[in-house]
Amino acid sequence: MDFSLVPASSTTRAWQIVQRVFRDYQGSLAVRLWDGGTLSFGAGVPDVTLIVREPRLLRELILFRDPLRLAEAYFQGGLDVEGDLYTALEMKDRLQTLNLSAFEKAGFLCAALFLGGASASLNAASARRNFLALWPWRVHSKGGSRQAIAFHYDVSNAFYRLWLDAQMVYSCAYFETPDDSLDQAQRNKLEYICRKLRLKPGDRLLDIGCGWGALICWAAKHYGVQAHGITLSQNQYDHARKKIGNENLQDRVTVELRDYRELQGEAHYDKIVSVGMFEHVGLRNLPCYFDIARSLLKPGGLFLNHGITQDREGWGGTVGTRFINRYVFPDGELDTVGNVQRAMEQTGFEILDVEGLRRHYALTLRHWVGRLERGRAEALRQVPQSIYRIWRLYMAACALQFEQGDIGVYQILAANRDGGPARVPLTRRDLYV
Repeated sequence: MDFSLVPASSTTRAWQIVQRVFRDYQGSLAVRLWDGGTLSFGAGVPDVTLIVREPRLLRELILFRDPLRLAEAYFQGGLDVEGDLYTALEMKDRLQTLNLSAFEKAGFLCAALFLGGASASLNAASARRNFLALWPWRVHSKGGSRQAIAFHYDVSNAFYRLWLDAQMVYSCAYFETPDDSLDQAQRNKLEYICRKLRLKPGDRLLDIGCGWGALICWAAKHYGVQAHGITLSQNQYDHARKKIGNENLQDRVTVELRDYRELQGEAHYDKIVSVGMFEHVGLRNLPCYFDIARSLLKPGGLFLNHGITQDREGWGGTVGTRFINRYVFPDGELDTVGNVQRAMEQTGFEILDVEGLRRHYALTLRHWVGRLERGRAEALRQVPQSIYRIWRLYMAACALQFEQGDIGVYQILAANRDGGPARVPLTRRDLYV
């Protein structure tokens, strides 16, 4: 392929590039360029159509071969996707694994340099990225953690309400069958956690990272506990307080804006739960996080930690980690489930039960993406289009990662070793009655 012999037309050069990149594509795909012309690959109606709106995008992809640039172009409107978003996401590895000869690489480089197009103007997505770079979230300071939580959760309660369930639960649901509705699966999860903690009337329950208050209200209403939740999100705090009042639970449920490192006292709680929060803690802070939880737990008390893990140790600089930290969770860090358990044991917890819910989270995410897409018009009245696209792409990509096993989610039930063996049944039978 000798691009020097092709007329110096950006469109012609672009078609040569597209034809080579997708020459061996196994599937049905179409690519539409900025001039309206379309090139199809495979037979039948395309599962997905990639719409490239400006030459700059192709040039940067060829020069840098970084899938994150595809994501950023999608946020900014330079790239669009018609059809199945999941199919489009499965192409992300193609750029990195494309095997080109030295002659083809030289031709691609020459063609890319002659593709025109001015850089896109700064918009909400790139501003979000650049603003992030200025803040000290990586150190997981108290102030930094508050800013990071606000970055993710204080977008708009109305926006989250569009695609979450009626309880506003933003974590993995529990599907007894694949046909369960999202609302039913989230109620299943709330009930399942309460059963795992063996809650009973009069128990004092602490929820670290209580979100919009679903679990503390459920536990108080259905199990008669005294529940207290903490969050760093002002929007979540305001919603939780309103929910507590609407359900007349003021005598049994409290919530406050507080960092887990500000919790004080010894052995105050019979049970402690944390759902989808420890991913924000930072790997270096896990011993501190678990030590604080243990110190607040009564002897023999139970702690359930529910959170996402990954299949490799440490939080490296992959495309996925850069995407998450840049656009979604500025302070997010994951580790293997083995390392999480080790950190818990080293701070004095006895591990009682570990359950993987990976497939449940894949189903949850597909529900969220579907609801977000169906509510697109209203979503765009709540947030800029770039934010809508960030969440749509992020959740769809995570669904695929859970399905492929790159990331997982585990509920780890543990007991405070102080005070002897935990008072739990010998079997799991009581969880399924």
